[in-house]
Amino acid sequence: MSFQFLNRIQLSSFALRVLILCAIGLSMTACSTVTKVKSKALVTLEKVSETTGIGNNPDDPLEGFNRSMFNFNESLDASVLKPTAQAYQSVTPDFVQTGIGNFFSNIGDVWTAVNNVLQGNIGDGVNDILRFGVNTTFGLAGLIDIASAAGMPKHRADFGQTLGVWGVPSGPFVMLPVLGASTLRDTIATPIDFKGDILYSKTSTAVKNSTSVLKVIDKRAAALDAVSLIEEAALDKYVFIRGAYLQRRESQISAGKKEEQE
Repeated sequence: MSFQFLNRIQLSSFALRVLILCAIGLSMTACSTVTKVKSKALVTLEKVSETTGIGNNPDDPLEGFNRSMFNFNESLDASVLKPTAQAYQSVTPDFVQTGIGNFFSNIGDVWTAVNNVLQGNIGDGVNDILRFGVNTTFGLAGLIDIASAAGMPKHRADFGQTLGVWGVPSGPFVMLPVLGASTLRDTIATPIDFKGDILYSKTSTAVKNSTSVLKVIDKRAAALDAVSLIEEAALDKYVFIRGAYLQRRESQISAGKKEEQE
């Protein structure tokens, strides 16, 4: 009996050692598998970050908020702005659309002139004032762009660009509701730009509201084809818009600084 008992103890001890070794082996295999999966995941995330800019992007530290706001704008566009712009484009004759676009562009020349002067681009500012005068007087309140045909080129300048020319850093990229892509500097300048728009700041509430709605619809209608191309070509529309906006903004500010130096 004692011999059998000892054999059972030895067998139990051996089985226990085998189980422990198996458990250790399984744990090592599991750890190895986890390490491999984790390594592949990190490599994949790194590649995605390099491709899309997702992650610790110094130009977009607010990316989580920005993407949420971008999705809100996309939903608003899909449900309201785009269908309205398509209907506007389909029922409005081309020459009427051109006239409406020219009208808003002509009004914008006043604030553009102010900003060009503030940036030190006096020649461009004088050009912009002359454009406004010619188009308002001879172009039926700006419905017809006579100034461009007369050799007075169209410029675009706003207070955010002026701040950039003055050396104010852009700050992080910001996606604003409805207004879209911006930076912290341009966001701060936006209320001043609204004040500088004489159609917005110098008219009654009824005129302000109606012209603002028409301006948004007209701009969206003009961008229908361009937005469609972006949607077809861009793997990540948010990243495309962010990159395009920041690059264009830097180009505008660099051009303003260059003209100031000249």
